[in-house]
Formats: sequence, structure tokens, C-alpha cells
Amino acid sequence: MARAPKETTFLVSTAGTGYFYTNRKNKKKLKGDKKMSLKKYDPVAKKKVLFEEKKLSVLKKKFVQGAAEAAGTPAPAKPEGKKAAPAAKA
Repeated sequence: MARAPKETTFLVSTAGTGYFYTNRKNKKKLKGDKKMSLKKYDPVAKKKVLFEEKKLSVLKKKFVQGAAEAAGTPAPAKPEGKKAAPAAKA
């Protein structure tokens, strides 16, 4: 039997600590379902807080910039498209 397609989701703390849990959802069963939110323990805040489902790409952008600002260094710049490949030697 084939396995059901599953999607990895991230439950992010609403306390703003940056802590998150990972979760796998069955795409077929939960098709068009609303976003998941659970009350779980946040070890950074040291209490139970609401965790909401978000995508990882949003998290990466947010926390890479936040970490760079905390360290006092500028955030990494986005690449400006593909650069031309060097000419091949004949």
C-alpha cells in the first residue's frame, strides 16, 4: 500500500520566544482544514502558551534577521538573481 502524503508543519509560540514544535499532518484527511493551534509548554517562557501553525520559510526569514540584529551584525543580503557563468576555455 502507498503511504499517505504528509506535510510537515511548525507550531510557533505566540509568546514571541522563537520556540517551535514540528508536526506532520495527513494532506488527504485534513484538506482545506483550518490552521492548527494548541496550548503547549514553552521552555523559554517557562509556561504554557498558545502555539499556532506557520510555514518554515516565514520562520527562517524572521529569526535569521532577529538573530543578526541581536548579534549586532547586518542581516544577510538576498542574492540579486543568477550571475553569468564564466566563459568556457577552448
